[in-house]
Amino acid sequence: MVKISEFQIKEVVNIIDGKRLGQISDLEIDLKAGRVEAIVVPGEGRFFGLFSGSNEYVIPWRNIVKIGKDVVLVRVEEPLKLESKHADEELS
Repeated sequence: MVKISEFQIKEVVNIIDGKRLGQISDLEIDLKAGRVEAIVVPGEGRFFGLFSGSNEYVIPWRNIVKIGKDVVLVRVEEPLKLESKHADEELS
């Protein structure tokens, strides 16, 4: 079993291009199903949600290839879509 605090210190790397995406800042959890749906990595120029806008990478759990001691390997073949925490609010 892995604690969230242990998960957050791991570096996320895309195995398609070797790009380091950053460290996990959050998880999206389906409370009804009791499972993790996605990992969230701050967008470029962000540090744990600080110093930038509200964009972030949301990587579906199915895209995780391997969780190692220090790194999480993900497969993202298309450019990552930056999600906005406030996108739903802006549309209303």
